[in-house]
Amino acid sequence: MTKNLIILAGGASSRMKNSHTKDVSKEAIAQANTRSKALILVNERPMLDYVLYNAKQAGLEHIYLVISPQGSLFKSYYGTKDKCNSFHGLSISYVIQHVPEKRVKPLGTADAVLQALQQYPILQEEAFLVCNCDNLYSAKAFKTLRETDTPNALLNYDRDALQYPMERIARFALTKVTPHNYLEAIIEKPSEQQMEGYRGEDGRFRVSMNIFKFDGAQFYTYLQNCPLHPERNEKELPTALLHMVADDPDCMLAIPFSEHVPDLTSKEDIFTMNEYLTTHFTTLNWN
Repeated sequence: MTKNLIILAGGASSRMKNSHTKDVSKEAIAQANTRSKALILVNERPMLDYVLYNAKQAGLEHIYLVISPQGSLFKSYYGTKDKCNSFHGLSISYVIQHVPEKRVKPLGTADAVLQALQQYPILQEEAFLVCNCDNLYSAKAFKTLRETDTPNALLNYDRDALQYPMERIARFALTKVTPHNYLEAIIEKPSEQQMEGYRGEDGRFRVSMNIFKFDGAQFYTYLQNCPLHPERNEKELPTALLHMVADDPDCMLAIPFSEHVPDLTSKEDIFTMNEYLTTHFTTLNWN
């Protein structure tokens, strides 16, 4: 079982910054416009605290936090050293996602993981989990993925269990799996006519919420060779893993999973996240 977790927190947060709401304070709006989503305060703590708390409950210990070159605010919360900062029993190391020349934004999630493996070569030889900084995955989710025996896996969420408006859920990419639950495809924005072809054998539509387990030794080459997305002009993690699946069809287990995953995509989500945390996290007992 791996104890390594890479958390992606180096993105530009464009959707958050460009969104609008009247449901949160001016202070929260200011944070949303200037901070990484991981550091927006929800119930008086950075969003990342709750992700880290659940990761620790699941037995993860070594956290590799991908941040931008301008991410110095992270160090005021999680330690000033470049690596091996102690935080409530976790060891937190920073990965700086450098932006290539002539680009304004980072090169994408596959590039973020690639830079983590390059800056910490031990990950090229070990298994690790990867997740977003702005999705509140449960301790059960982390534990399920961490304890699976397969080298590569993702949690394949029941779309109906996600407590979002249907117009938002409809934008999520669907997964297609084999009868033995190995990933075949990830389908972005399927038409209504295409939808039925992606219903699982259990009658459910399922989606990836971007939490994965990878074997570093197998996946590293696919990160290195990941092509740019033709529309978004970024190197995306699903693209790299689907290239690996094309070469090795039974390499990525899609574990059926059913629960809600709260997230911070837009400013409206800050209000919703505060309500959720008030109900589910009265206190964080790190011991």
